[in-house]
Amino acid sequence: MDNSMTERLSRCYSGAVYDVMREMGYTDCVLPKDIRPLDDSKSVAGPVWTCSGELDETISDDDSLMGWTGLLSAAPSGTVIVCQPNDSTIAHMGELSAETLKHRGILGYVVDGGNRDSEFIRKLGWPVFFRYFTPKDVVGRWRVSSMGSPIVIGDISIQTGDYILADVDGVVVIPQSLIEAVVIRTEEIMSTENELRTMILRGMDPQEAYRKYRLF
Repeated sequence: MDNSMTERLSRCYSGAVYDVMREMGYTDCVLPKDIRPLDDSKSVAGPVWTCSGELDETISDDDSLMGWTGLLSAAPSGTVIVCQPNDSTIAHMGELSAETLKHRGILGYVVDGGNRDSEFIRKLGWPVFFRYFTPKDVVGRWRVSSMGSPIVIGDISIQTGDYILADVDGVVVIPQSLIEAVVIRTEEIMSTENELRTMILRGMDPQEAYRKYRLF
């Protein structure tokens, strides 16, 4: 796992990364817009570790919690968990799980599903991106069906080892094979944007600035 790439990506922002992906011909790289941060001030970047699950009204409380805690145990340190729960009725993250994952070195959590214990997690300062709130939990209702296997959220395919950058504007997925090129190009664009911003604040006409820097 390339920690330096995670650090460099974490200094980027989703808009610039998307611009680079679009420039490279990858416009389908953003998760659905209703996946949002629990805390707008938090962002997360890093390599993805995937998981998925499904509703199961026949599962026992014990079996559901054994499966869930098994997922918490299996998640590798230094990754962002991305979960496709195949469900829109219960919470797939809560305070004790968030505390556990943060302690184990997991960078954050992105789920196409629900969250609970939200004020506790905000105070914890651990990044969670999710679709909806509910107090309902996984106990006796939901089972883990895969860990580390490819998943789909919206129309975006995600594999373990891909990279993700999530902030208040949205969640961008970067294929593992592109991460170095995307980060290098994003850093270049951000440097140019800083120069352009300086010139605008000094009074340069916006069209003149665009002609000079070829971005805006």
